[in-house]
Amino acid sequence: MKIAQTVFLAGLLVLSMACGGYNKPATTPPTAGTMPTISELAPASITHGMPAFVLTVNGTDFSGTATIYWNGTAETTTVVSPGTQLTTTIPATDVAAAGTAAVTVTNPGTAGGVYGGGTSAETSAPMTFTIN
Repeated sequence: MKIAQTVFLAGLLVLSMACGGYNKPATTPPTAGTMPTISELAPASITHGMPAFVLTVNGTDFSGTATIYWNGTAETTTVVSPGTQLTTTIPATDVAAAGTAAVTVTNPGTAGGVYGGGTSAETSAPMTFTIN
């Protein structure tokens, strides 16, 4: 009887391992997303101490959920023209002193399924905004 129980348990163990009971599902890494490109900032500069203003970012390959970043901080972004034009309001506190700001656009990644996949987030090269 002991031999029969041992054989049964060994068979059950082999069967459960063969069915993936102890196997971790394979994961697929995300693929590269679409890289946005900034071609123009409007305005391209502003005088320090000015009030808040609307910044228009023109370019290519902006997703419908793209986000404008001002010196690394995500700004509330409006899609004006899908793929090519975004706007955001830059607060007066961000232009209170002379200097520059790096403006980028990020297309967020997309989620994958149970086994991974999806796309990774992609961020444009920075464009410099001048605060005179």
